[in-house]
Amino acid sequence: MPRVALVTGGSRGIGAAISNALKDAGYSVAATYAGNDEAAAEFTKQTGIKTYKWNVADYAECQAGIAQVEADLGPVDVLVNNAGITRDAPFHKMTPEQWHQVIDTNLTGVFNMTHPLWPGMRERKFGRIIIISSINGQKGQFAQVNYAASKAGDLGIVKSLAQEGARAGITANAICPGYIATDMVMAVPEKVRDSIVAQIPTGRLGEPEEIARCVVFLASDDAGFINGSTISANGGQFFV
Repeated sequence: MPRVALVTGGSRGIGAAISNALKDAGYSVAATYAGNDEAAAEFTKQTGIKTYKWNVADYAECQAGIAQVEADLGPVDVLVNNAGITRDAPFHKMTPEQWHQVIDTNLTGVFNMTHPLWPGMRERKFGRIIIISSINGQKGQFAQVNYAASKAGDLGIVKSLAQEGARAGITANAICPGYIATDMVMAVPEKVRDSIVAQIPTGRLGEPEEIARCVVFLASDDAGFINGSTISANGGQFFV
């Protein structure tokens, strides 16, 4: 039986690349999405990967959604916490709503998805928790106090889960992408995009598939001794 992988925010952008790469690597893949029914339906039509709609910021929805995925595909072996949002504003203009929306999705959402799966992974003595953090969680970013805090918090989750899960055969690792050529980034005005690329030593944006290949490796048996680590996939833009 193929192992089951669950990718949050897995029908678009980096998440879609991750879902496809895991499927190509032989996993049974389920992808969650938050609201774009049309895009999710098209993704399933093109890839055959089943999509599930729920809000990762809601613990009860995560419990119910995970239960449905496991009823359809079997126990989840690999969880990729990819779902994330931005609500950018300079700190003096940031509202409590903007703060909570980002923290609830990007940080609490990781708890909400991982916590229901943790007992089963411990019982089966195998699990892979992979969190898609961000370069901005490592170095901070203007007008992204909420986003940077959430992504830095994700790295703390990884380091702690790695210690708790190690003897149960569970690894927890993070990937911090730099600027990737997703639809969102490519929609930025060309002049702004050029200024971003100028800061990247490789002289280009990353591709979603490059992040996906990191995920496939961390999910594999070959990565069993890599635990609590962060892969910085940013073209040399920032070093930790």
